[in-house]
Amino acid sequence: MKYLLLVMALLLNLYAIDWPSDYNKALLEAKKEKKDVYLFLGSEYCRYCEKFKKEVLSQDEVIEKLKKSYVLIYLSRDIDDIPSHLETKPVPRHYFLTKEGKVIYTTIGGRSTEGFYELLDEVKEAKEF
Repeated sequence: MKYLLLVMALLLNLYAIDWPSDYNKALLEAKKEKKDVYLFLGSEYCRYCEKFKKEVLSQDEVIEKLKKSYVLIYLSRDIDDIPSHLETKPVPRHYFLTKEGKVIYTTIGGRSTEGFYELLDEVKEAKEF
């Protein structure tokens, strides 16, 4: 029985995002590194959030690409304090923020890896305006 519980716990944490969850610290880090912020907003009970984490955010290539331009932060609407200017429904929700916390671009839904790369291109275009 202990073995089964241990395996279940490991599987539940297999696709957990080990990203900071302190919004203010992320903004400070973004200012220091002269980067924008990618905030992934999810829920502990959202199967689409888990699928996106498992299929896209677990890929080293995706994370490396994100880290070149963004400070990464994950907030759960079930656990974390969400800044009042950010919507929490529906999830998964993707926020691209300036280092001051201003929303550059936001969208909802899970994506494939290719779709997420397309999203990053959309954000880049939005920043140019």
